[in-house]
Amino acid sequence: MRLTDNEKQMLDGTHGEGVQKAMELLVALGKSFDAEKLIPVSRAHVALSGQEGDTYWCQLLVDGGAHCKVIPSTNPAWDVEGLSKVYDVTKEEKELGERTIDVYRRIGARLSFCCTPELAGNVPSFGEHVAFSESSATPYVNAVLGARSNRESSCSALASAVTGVTPLYGYHIDENRAGTMLVEVEHQPDEAYDWGILGYYIGKFVGNHVPVISFRDLHRRPSPEELLYLGAEMATSGCVGMYHVLGITPEAVSREVAFQGKTPQEILLVTKKDIARQEEELSEKGGKINLVMLGCPHYSYEQLRELSLLIKNRRVHRDVAFWVLTSFDAIELARRSGDLEVIENAGCRLVPDTCIDEPCWKSFEGGLGVTDSPKCMYYRDRRGQPFVLRRLSECIDAAEKGEV
Repeated sequence: MRLTDNEKQMLDGTHGEGVQKAMELLVALGKSFDAEKLIPVSRAHVALSGQEGDTYWCQLLVDGGAHCKVIPSTNPAWDVEGLSKVYDVTKEEKELGERTIDVYRRIGARLSFCCTPELAGNVPSFGEHVAFSESSATPYVNAVLGARSNRESSCSALASAVTGVTPLYGYHIDENRAGTMLVEVEHQPDEAYDWGILGYYIGKFVGNHVPVISFRDLHRRPSPEELLYLGAEMATSGCVGMYHVLGITPEAVSREVAFQGKTPQEILLVTKKDIARQEEELSEKGGKINLVMLGCPHYSYEQLRELSLLIKNRRVHRDVAFWVLTSFDAIELARRSGDLEVIENAGCRLVPDTCIDEPCWKSFEGGLGVTDSPKCMYYRDRRGQPFVLRRLSECIDAAEKGEV
């Protein structure tokens, strides 16, 4: 790799041990992908997990004197102060959460604690080179916004935030952004839930391809939330960091542009029957439930508004906890607009700064949950709680009845 004089100084420790560690990681990453050099980034997002490995890496850099050159937004860990009063967590779990918050504050991160920075708070522009981790953020940044990021880990994204650079490879290079697989979908999904199921199905077949999704009947433009769910679920079932929607996303104004003049290497046809089978395969069969969990990725204000309209004058069953994970600014908008009162009167609770994959939710494990997100279902199932998959209106029905 060709390094500038300043980059060489970062690598040899002139700027401190923390910066040196960050640069060592980026150079090793670049060499593994045959990157010829490093390039500047103007934004970063760090998918801190609130788990020991990511917190250790941040602590290592801070102890070496590192401070963020590019201020990154941050993924959620969990609302340590609030949720530790509601659910049992160990002393060690609570202390780890507190250490995570403290060390990312000290390194100079923006403590947004939200997994959808690309919708609000840290939104890149077209062509902007960035370093974004978080599996739902990277596909959206590349596909919908037309910015450029690889599928960064929390460690590499933080290293880029500290040094201001990232290796030049992958989706930072024009030809690697070209579509290589055509996905023909015979119908348009109705709502974000349907876009998520479609994304999960497509992700299983994509492999290392960049899919170009073509709809035979696209009668309206998908919302940001619908495109977010599409990419989030492709990244859950597969390794998708870049996609195109023909006639919708900025680098797919035509088939010729999306494929950069090349012929698709593979073609996938998706029917309504395929999606129905996928939904059935993903979901548990039903029964008594103890939890409805929404907000993976974090619910936007628009989704909170929809929830308030659907749940007005209804009541969650006494045996069911109903949690919606969202951002602090979406909660504030809901409060100002009157939606928060409606939602809380129904027995739902909103929580900011929190991921579904955290120790505060362990008391629900062993029971059956309901969610509108295959990603939520995937991560919680690994923790010992199976989920029934339903669209938002059906999640509310289940919450009211206490079963599905």
